[in-house]
Amino acid sequence: MSVYWVGDVQGCDAPLGRLLDEIDFSPSRDALYVLGDLVNRGPASAQVLRRLMAMGSAVQCVLGNHDLHLLAVAAGAGRLKPMDTLDGILHASDRPALLDWLRHQRMAMWDHGVLMVHAGVLPSWTVAQTLALAGEVESVLRGPDLSDFLHQMYGNEPASWRDDLAGVDRLRVVVNALTRLRFCSTEGVMEFAAKEGADAAPAGFMPWFDVPGRRTADVTVAFGHWSTLGQLQRGDVWALDTGCVWGGCLSAMRLGADGQTELIQVKCEQAQKPG
Repeated sequence: MSVYWVGDVQGCDAPLGRLLDEIDFSPSRDALYVLGDLVNRGPASAQVLRRLMAMGSAVQCVLGNHDLHLLAVAAGAGRLKPMDTLDGILHASDRPALLDWLRHQRMAMWDHGVLMVHAGVLPSWTVAQTLALAGEVESVLRGPDLSDFLHQMYGNEPASWRDDLAGVDRLRVVVNALTRLRFCSTEGVMEFAAKEGADAAPAGFMPWFDVPGRRTADVTVAFGHWSTLGQLQRGDVWALDTGCVWGGCLSAMRLGADGQTELIQVKCEQAQKPG
């Protein structure tokens, strides 16, 4: 048995198929974790969801900002953007099944000693707190108040976590941290405008994983979201969004039965031009 973590697929089904062939993935033997942004900007979002759904319990996913955007658009809580490629899902005969499967995925996971999120973790959060807060959002995504939440989900405020946050403000901070975070201050204030690499941090901010005293620094956090960061592999973080949709690579981290890790990549066709 091998365990794999895969970065942002973003509707690029052909590279995903090639990657699964490259690693000889077997749903009866192996486990696959996908780190969010399953859909959008690539040419085949519906096919990606159908492929993952067909593999059953061998696949588990965390949700990214593009996945939540799809749910929002489908609920009438968001609008399609010029670079969106979601029509294949929105007009599919199996749209209800695709959306229902998506909203039952996770916001964060812990397994095999790895904390999995799409974007980042605020420095004050422990693994246990991250999972508990993710669970609060998951309950809303799967519940009857989903549409109301999606209509209030967007916004940059509050920009930092407080334990006394409640209601939609509490949920919005959790969603923003888990699906949008790149840079934050040492006090955990999130910054959302900068989207370049780690060396382009705005004054007073730094990559979330470099904040001194981060309470998840003693575990490995696997994440995607940040294609301009490039592939980053160190003891405490695996950054696995290597820009598949932009013509980069689709990356997988393999954990073998011997406990050793290996990075595996396949080259991707460019589906979108940056900018």
